[in-house]
Amino acid sequence: MNPEYQALILKSCGATSLRLGAKIQTLWSGYGEIVRVHLEGCERPSVVVKHVQFPAASGHPGGQNTDLSHKRKVRSYQVETHWYQNYSTNPSCRIPVCLASCSRGDEMLIVLEDLDVAGYDQRRTSVGDKEIRACLSWLAHFHALFLGRDPDGLWPLGTYWHLDTRPDELEAMDDLQLKAAAAPIDRILTDCRFKTIVHGDAKLANFCFSKTGKEVSAVDFQYVGGGCGMKDVVYFLGSCMEERECEKKVPPLLDYYFSELEKAANKDVDFVALEKEWREMFPFAWTDFHRFLLGWMPGHWKINRYSKKLTKEVLHKLKGMN
Repeated sequence: MNPEYQALILKSCGATSLRLGAKIQTLWSGYGEIVRVHLEGCERPSVVVKHVQFPAASGHPGGQNTDLSHKRKVRSYQVETHWYQNYSTNPSCRIPVCLASCSRGDEMLIVLEDLDVAGYDQRRTSVGDKEIRACLSWLAHFHALFLGRDPDGLWPLGTYWHLDTRPDELEAMDDLQLKAAAAPIDRILTDCRFKTIVHGDAKLANFCFSKTGKEVSAVDFQYVGGGCGMKDVVYFLGSCMEERECEKKVPPLLDYYFSELEKAANKDVDFVALEKEWREMFPFAWTDFHRFLLGWMPGHWKINRYSKKLTKEVLHKLKGMN
């Protein structure tokens, strides 16, 4: 890390010295890294630094190294920086505090509060109902907070799999019926009456848990933007449950999400209409992500009977709408 970045960290935290700690993770496709930085002479013992370095040529596990892919990633880091600089939430949908950020040529730096120090030091690769409900509550409060809000400076339509940003994956699809339905499905989701700001990458790995598992904070806002809240919900549920669990658990978990959303929403919101619309959007949102997976990684474990069942239902509904 160059002296300019080190000086920025020291100044933003009021620290007298710093020491680079462990690398937390490498960013997707080799676009930099996230590291913990230990501090001296200030109240914060450490911060987390997201250091983005755009490579000349990137490697991708799916083999897609297109110019469009690179531009999408660059834009995602610009959006994330704007998010941390200009948006805030509340304790019901906790995010790390942004302490500083800067951009220099092909590099970007975001200095964030260390959530481990704040009490969110647990990561989960498998979860029970308690943790799932904590994340759904976070999403409900997040969606309620930004209900009707324009996504200024963010993605006009959030989520990393949004159709307009994924023409390569659409072209690669073998399922011609779903391929033909991709645009109508996207249009139905985009034209929904009740819009909010979605996290856009609300998988289990992007939630940090308290020791009890009852409280969470979310990270990774590269694909935050406008849209229907169901996009976050289906992506999260699909990230932490196998197909048999989905059949049994999705209905009561969806009920729980809407109960939390109703508690958090402003009283002037027509919640009956909102819930009716978003429940109708649920299978469309699930099918939309299923469409992306079929073009991106056809052998992915999330392509299962539950997803195929919902997709079949959606395709049948579309036929009835024509």
